[in-house]
Amino acid sequence: MPANHERALDALLRRGRLRTLETAHGIDFTSNDYLGLAQSRELAQAVEQAIARGVPVGAGGSRLLRGNHDEHEALEQEAARFFGGETALFFGGGFIANSALLSTLPARGDLIVYDEYIHASAHDGMRLSKANAVAVRHNDAQAFEETIASWRRDGGTGQPWIVIESLYSMDGDRAPIGDLVAIARRHDAMIIVDEAHATGVFGPDGRGLAADLEGNDSVISLHTCGKALGVMGALVIGPRVLRDFLVNRGRPFIYATAPSPLIAATVRAALAICHTQPERRERLMRLVTHAERELRAKTCFVPSGSQILPLVVGGDVPAVALAKSMQSRGYDIRAIRPPTVPEGTSRLRLTITLNVSEADITRLVDNIAEAQAETAA
Repeated sequence: MPANHERALDALLRRGRLRTLETAHGIDFTSNDYLGLAQSRELAQAVEQAIARGVPVGAGGSRLLRGNHDEHEALEQEAARFFGGETALFFGGGFIANSALLSTLPARGDLIVYDEYIHASAHDGMRLSKANAVAVRHNDAQAFEETIASWRRDGGTGQPWIVIESLYSMDGDRAPIGDLVAIARRHDAMIIVDEAHATGVFGPDGRGLAADLEGNDSVISLHTCGKALGVMGALVIGPRVLRDFLVNRGRPFIYATAPSPLIAATVRAALAICHTQPERRERLMRLVTHAERELRAKTCFVPSGSQILPLVVGGDVPAVALAKSMQSRGYDIRAIRPPTVPEGTSRLRLTITLNVSEADITRLVDNIAEAQAETAA
């Protein structure tokens, strides 16, 4: 075994940053299963029905070989209609979809301007891109505009690309989408909106925070299927020419085994649930409101306004200690540390899902207040 690997792991352990795999345990305040669909009866029945009509578990190859299945095609057609875009393309996951988008579409001579808190998968895609990429301050629309304008003044002649999340995964706050759309129009820029944590939760039928932009030739949206939709995979929604370009040039799409047709069938069922069961979103928002009220009344933490509630502790070791204290009380809560979040902002990332009740939330916040008092003593 290389000694440098062992030394690196030892260093992570000393700093309180060593990651280990743990199975699910305790009351769920950490998953992204916002609508409680992952273990729902409805999706289980969708799987049973798909198997009964002969849908295979495995695709057997890439989409461009024998792996393309009627279920993939049906999902993409239904997803395009559901989200309001011209076309859809199904990927095995959000990470591979982001990697494909940003490594394939921006060209040499283009400029990618991205929010500093964008998903890690977007960073990986940009590292493979031939375009220049520049980070700007989180949710600072003016910084996006100034960066593009400066690039133009310095002779930039390519295509600007604005890359954001609509709802940020670690802070739970929203992007200034309206301001960024106006900037994109002034500079003839494309916008890639990662709706991972908004899909299923916000917008008409759960179509996301950028739902009113779908169908615009300058907008590409990414909707992951493994969070509120309760399954796995990701759907890229956008103009047909860009879909065709991804099919022809997107290496993460071309050379990957196609997603399971059975999963594609189940995602179709999840989209139908989003359309026919708005009460799930309504119940979730009531729980979020209750959690915010409890946190304000009993702790020093400031709610985010969404189902993602970051409890920023600061140091790595204190965050791990608080997480372990909550786990010992019967809650599944994990500590989030750098490099996932900025230095000095280690936190507990609480999520509100339909897997909990108001009573669960009340007890949780009471226990957080107790645990904070114990660790401060």
